[in-house]
Amino acid sequence: MNNTTVTLTEPGPDAGPGTSSPTAADTDTGLRAGRREWIGLGLLASVALLLSIDVSILYLALPQMSGDLGATASQQLWIMDVYSFMLAGFLVTMGTLGDRIGRRKLLMTGAVAFGAASVLAAYSVSAEMLIASRALLGIAGATLLPSSMALIRNMFRDPQQMGAAIGIFFSCFMGGMALGPLAGGLLLENFWWGSAFLLGVPFMAALLIGGRALLPEYRDTEAGRLDPASVVLSLTAILPAVYGLKEIARHGVEPLSVLAMLLGAVMGTVFVRRQRGLASPLLDLRLFANRALTSTLTILLLGGVVMAGTSLMSTMYLQTVAELSPLKAGLWLIPQNVAMVAALSAGPALARRFRPAFVMAGGLVISAAGLGVITQVSADGGPPLLVTGLVLLSAGIALPMGLGNGIIMTAAPVEKAGSAAALSETGGELGVAVGVAALGSLGTAVYRDALPAGLEDAGETVSAGLAAADGVPALVDAVQRAFTSGLHAVAAVGGLTFLALAALTVVILRRHGVASQPG
Repeated sequence: MNNTTVTLTEPGPDAGPGTSSPTAADTDTGLRAGRREWIGLGLLASVALLLSIDVSILYLALPQMSGDLGATASQQLWIMDVYSFMLAGFLVTMGTLGDRIGRRKLLMTGAVAFGAASVLAAYSVSAEMLIASRALLGIAGATLLPSSMALIRNMFRDPQQMGAAIGIFFSCFMGGMALGPLAGGLLLENFWWGSAFLLGVPFMAALLIGGRALLPEYRDTEAGRLDPASVVLSLTAILPAVYGLKEIARHGVEPLSVLAMLLGAVMGTVFVRRQRGLASPLLDLRLFANRALTSTLTILLLGGVVMAGTSLMSTMYLQTVAELSPLKAGLWLIPQNVAMVAALSAGPALARRFRPAFVMAGGLVISAAGLGVITQVSADGGPPLLVTGLVLLSAGIALPMGLGNGIIMTAAPVEKAGSAAALSETGGELGVAVGVAALGSLGTAVYRDALPAGLEDAGETVSAGLAAADGVPALVDAVQRAFTSGLHAVAAVGGLTFLALAALTVVILRRHGVASQPG
């Protein structure tokens, strides 16, 4: 692995494949990046901003687009879900493909595809066309995230600068979550729902125009050819698993969802066995031998599980217990995104003063405290206490999120940065799916048990319970209190999980210092 030859070319129109010349990061200040790299980071960060805005706008646009296209309830679910299915399924493949053919080349190709698919989605004339366009957007999105993260690894070779760059990248991603409801509201108030998709076109155009001049090309010239069978196996492992988890979250444990999960597990086993026998595997399993990388992936995965489950229950609380409209509920969630952006920005500076493991563990403890606050939320107390807990939760988790991704990128060899970034992103997607399925099911189970006599049959969802209450104040109050009990249970489990992760972080990562040289 250490003898691998790579191609690293200076950004610019004259840099062709197979050439190797020093970048700005190598001049004057050794490893430190120069102005060109920071401007290039702005370009990459704009991609992260777009992707997060795109997701949050879609929730607001769904009712309007479904009405115009005549989408059935099942089609509406596929409009929402197919993007994440394709994104999760193709991340590993695209991360490795970028390492082989060139990270900038894959990023540019993905930008063209994302822009074209955005136009198709905007002008869809049927629900089926929109679903197909969303699937293409998911595949194209899978090229953008790992390529961007891997290029940051190339552009910022100084560990401290890399930490700051990753913090900025994820700050923009979370900033998009905060801006999404506002941008969506403005677009949908003045234009038709297709404008939500067209928002991506100028971002992709800017990337295509500026990327050639600002972003370096990098590829591993000894990586070997892509194994088509491994691509198929990875898709048949990830896609059924994500589908099964989403179905469990939506309908509970049913034969089809269990069968999908089993299929994913079987194909995953076959995939791993094949990788072990290949000279140039799609996923180099030796990455998992790095204790820092594997531990950090685990921490981020479980952190994603808790965040997804808590976010689901909190959003439902705001709309069903606090009785807010979707837009008002979204506005109440903005403070937590702002807090996360601030903490992501502060993380690298804290890591220069203290060991990253201690900063990450401290963040997890703060998150646990936020979840403790959420366990005190009452059914009639309104949003303020819940939002206070969410602000603490989000600010805390931002520290291990930003620093953890820095550890993953520096722990992996530079020629495997695309694969490492893809693993991190795939773990995030799986964490969301598992969190919604597992903690969502826990919250629903506690809610059902807390329902009073006479409403047990309406325990499928809180919406069904409120419908069964039929506006009777005492019954509505009982349903809302039952759901709040489910929120408390999810928050309590999440808090204990974060405290355990904080201890694990200190024990395993305490020797990993920010000044360590990237390998």
